[in-house]
Amino acid sequence: MENAKHESTPHSTPASGGVLDKWFKLSAHGTSVKTELVAGLTTFITMAYIIFVNPNIMAASGMDAGAVFVATCIGAAIATLFMGLYANWPVGLAPGMGLNAFFAFTVVGEMGYSWEIALGAVFWSGVIFTAMSFWKIREWVLDAIPESLRFAMTAGVGLFLGLVGLKTAGIVVPSQATMVTLGDFTQPNAWLAAVCFLVIAILAYRKIFGAVLIGVIGVTLAGLLMGIVEYNGVFAMPPSIAPTFMKLDIMGALNVGMITVILSFLFVNMFDTAGTLMGVAERANLRNPDGSIEGLKKSLKADSASSVIGTFVGCPPVTSYVESAAGVAAGGRTGLTAITIAVLFLLSMFLAPLAGMIPPYATAGALLYVAFAMMSSLAKIEWDDYTEMAPAAITALMMPLTFSIANGIAMGFVSYAVLKLATGQASKVSVGVYVLSVVFIAKFIYM
Repeated sequence: MENAKHESTPHSTPASGGVLDKWFKLSAHGTSVKTELVAGLTTFITMAYIIFVNPNIMAASGMDAGAVFVATCIGAAIATLFMGLYANWPVGLAPGMGLNAFFAFTVVGEMGYSWEIALGAVFWSGVIFTAMSFWKIREWVLDAIPESLRFAMTAGVGLFLGLVGLKTAGIVVPSQATMVTLGDFTQPNAWLAAVCFLVIAILAYRKIFGAVLIGVIGVTLAGLLMGIVEYNGVFAMPPSIAPTFMKLDIMGALNVGMITVILSFLFVNMFDTAGTLMGVAERANLRNPDGSIEGLKKSLKADSASSVIGTFVGCPPVTSYVESAAGVAAGGRTGLTAITIAVLFLLSMFLAPLAGMIPPYATAGALLYVAFAMMSSLAKIEWDDYTEMAPAAITALMMPLTFSIANGIAMGFVSYAVLKLATGQASKVSVGVYVLSVVFIAKFIYM
């Protein structure tokens, strides 16, 4: 399947003729309507946990959980629909894990900005990302940022997400003597979150379909049987989206203090998107004979524009999901897979009662699994070179220790520039790194 771009999948024979075949070029990609629908269902089930997890996280910022649930479904549906119709790629999009926690717990919780202003910052980061996708600025920035810092950002977001999950579950708690310490495992929240994580990890290792969703729903049912979760039903009309619809404060985000926040949203989203889309392209055999990737520019534009669109309904940065690889493995090759995912997200709006039942410990278990998966990026860092390793470690460690993705990125850039300058390797550092380092130093001094 992964060696021949036009090879048909084992699920069905390639399509021929028809409107869908002509629009999505099913025959040219060696796929069929049935295969694309199955692939879309596969991807949706692997990423559906976001409709339960995102409202829990965003509610910590003061946003209405019901409205965020609907916003998550609508934002994901619009973004994935755009990806399918415009880029013709089999990729699902939804609010990004890690960035939603940064939004709720750091920008709003620690820095004290309102969630409306935080949405404004997401809007501006999306506008910048979209503009970069239409010119060569995106390539310049991607090339300018050292690989070690890119990998460290992903790992650092994982560490940050892990700390949020551990804190939410009560597995780690505050301590006056040591800042943090082990929580009380006699409390059901702590051990149920740990069980949720272990179940997901075991199922994922065994490649069980929808591992995260099974883990989250499973421990929710366990809580229901124990009497610590209240049954509210499964289906109902969607809650009102009015509390978050068009509530972003675009002008309020235009202040100097928000520069690092906007850049953090931008960098993490940009590198995560690039890595995900290129990885999915490889699995879907979308690479042309000349080495170029078919439709990559369109997919990047669709992804970046989706973050802007998502802010209007109340979503943190919307990004491409690596879980799309599951649908590709099931035979998905075109935008029809994405259309299927989008329709399923829209139908999910009627699961609001179920979403409202998902307890924090189930969310925490999912956060821990995603966190540890993201930390695998640490393996790609050049650990033999101290001037590469130290800034990368600083970037990753300072995100959870300062409870801020922005601080981690800033300290990583500054330490990278200083170490390279002091060791006679100034020529190996791009102008962009020096410029951003100066901006970050000014931020630490004056803000």
